[in-house]
Amino acid sequence: MIKGMRTVIYPSPDLEQGKAFYAAVLGVDPYFDEPFYVGFEVGGFELGLVPDASPGDAGAKAYWGVDNAEEELARLTALGAVCVEPVTDVGGGIKVAAIADPFGNCFGIIENPMFNVANVR
Repeated sequence: MIKGMRTVIYPSPDLEQGKAFYAAVLGVDPYFDEPFYVGFEVGGFELGLVPDASPGDAGAKAYWGVDNAEEELARLTALGAVCVEPVTDVGGGIKVAAIADPFGNCFGIIENPMFNVANVR
């Protein structure tokens, strides 16, 4: 079951420049800062930067929260979606996947046991 928006990922080929820009825009430093991903907590949600984008990624990708990424991916594909990013464990028990809906839109899902809905204002 889809629970709500959790994360938006922006491609940032120059991760250092992207990190500096969004730290200034948001007024906070990233809570997660690695060469493969930079994450900012913003009002209970996450803005993430990645240095490389998947083929066809032209911009931001939104991830919707789920309890179980494998089960939700199976449900979405049974509804007619096409898997474009299989379930991937990105560390810390966080799993992501993405589908293309029947209209070609990318729809990401994220299983994040660390996401605390109580932080949402």
